Amino acid sequence: MFSKVYSSATYGIDGYLIEVETHCEKQLPSFTVVGLPDNAVKESRERVTAAIKNSGYEFPMKKITVNLAPADIKKEGSGFDLPIALGLLLATDKIKNNEIEDFMFAGELSLEGTLRKIKGALPIAIEAKKKNKKKIFLPYESASEASIVDGIEVFGIKTLKEIVEYLNGYINLKPLFTRKDELFSQVNKYQFDFSDVKGQENVKRSLEVAAAGGHNILMIGPPGSGKTMLAKRLPSILPSLSFEEAIETTKIHSIAGILSEEKAIITERPFRSPHHTVSDAALIGGGSFPRPGEVSFAHHGVLFLDEFPEFKKNVLEVMRQPMEDYRVTISRSKMTLDFPANFMLAAAMNPCPCGYFTDPKKECTCSSVNIQKYMAKISGPLLDRIDIHIEVPAVNYKELSSEIKGEESSFIRERVVLARDKQFNRFKSYQSIYTNSDMGSKEIREFCKLDAAGSELLKMAMTKLNLSARAYDRILKVSRTIADLENQPNILPQHISEAIQYRSLDRQLWNH
Repeated sequence: MFSKVYSSATYGIDGYLIEVETHCEKQLPSFTVVGLPDNAVKESRERVTAAIKNSGYEFPMKKITVNLAPADIKKEGSGFDLPIALGLLLATDKIKNNEIEDFMFAGELSLEGTLRKIKGALPIAIEAKKKNKKKIFLPYESASEASIVDGIEVFGIKTLKEIVEYLNGYINLKPLFTRKDELFSQVNKYQFDFSDVKGQENVKRSLEVAAAGGHNILMIGPPGSGKTMLAKRLPSILPSLSFEEAIETTKIHSIAGILSEEKAIITERPFRSPHHTVSDAALIGGGSFPRPGEVSFAHHGVLFLDEFPEFKKNVLEVMRQPMEDYRVTISRSKMTLDFPANFMLAAAMNPCPCGYFTDPKKECTCSSVNIQKYMAKISGPLLDRIDIHIEVPAVNYKELSSEIKGEESSFIRERVVLARDKQFNRFKSYQSIYTNSDMGSKEIREFCKLDAAGSELLKMAMTKLNLSARAYDRILKVSRTIADLENQPNILPQHISEAIQYRSLDRQLWNH
């Protein structure tokens, strides 16, 4: 007796089709799962056996062989429980359904036969649609995220008995349907808003510039000056996620199993803030069967690294490649996986170990050698990828006690979106360039031309302020963004002047 049921697993952030083949024959009873299963899949034998019995069906006392094809790709996770159980019931004539080849199944079974949530429901549903499956059956808690995929019926199942009775035609089930327009109508209702921030107008402006041009930003200031507070509000001024961006971001969160049950799809830009004790594998991704890391969870959003120099040096250095390529490539002896990692980096740090080097009211207790060592924890190549360095001064009492509210995030976002639209039109014929921060030397020469006054100002700044060579291109990129925000086709001297202010570390304040 033979049966075939279709399921799916994830590889990277995409799903791929798995054929669950079941063969039963009259020999000494045994239950074998082949096809490179991991321990969780091997253990499915015990869960499936108990679930079938506790759902009221007779378990076949025969030699059972289950093959998960293709057999050369490692299978992991507990999502094969449901298709294995259905394959067994199909092979022993407990299920009779002529359309089952047009269906796809995934789910973890409890011993009593109820279904538990699985990871990767969204990429699995996308794969089911690609393979022209008509229906997909998933655990009830996982079905909402899959229901945003058009062109396939998604069913949320609570028990094994329920799906068997449906397949045999005894009961009727309704597919889930999610209205995407309703989900996206809630977009940009962020918990944090720039109107809550007292003072710090210069820093708010630098964050607006960073958001408009997709620039990475580093904030330097004493403890309690509001660096974290400002960073948390950065997603609220970024352009809204497009549907394609939302799907890609949701897929990453789905395969990691960190997608909230209440959310069928991520509609707000992610904000990730790992602690400075994070390992390189947790930040970038990794493991024996690679999983995405924080840089991928921040895809299309903001990665905030507080206490920047406190991160281990090797952890910071592994970020250089994804900051350049917008992807993380994880290689293992038997596989190579790519995870998207197009994030905006916002980092914060104290100016010295004690934190008060630039504070006019509190005395710094650090020696110049200690300050130099502290700043040297961040390598030049990493700083090369951060366009804006801004000082965040301590807020005085007058600003803190003021009743005047700051500008709301929605107004700032409008300006950011207009600037991004200009960049989209400017770079639409260029591959892999979407914002001003993506420009290489060739594009800088083409789009960042200066008039005589601007050239003279930049030359003087480089000479008088001891600006490093790396600052030159960064200033031009940021100047281009400032000009876009002001709807100016050309970069003017005042744009250069403002961009120079955003290079604190290059002005060698900490090298005295």
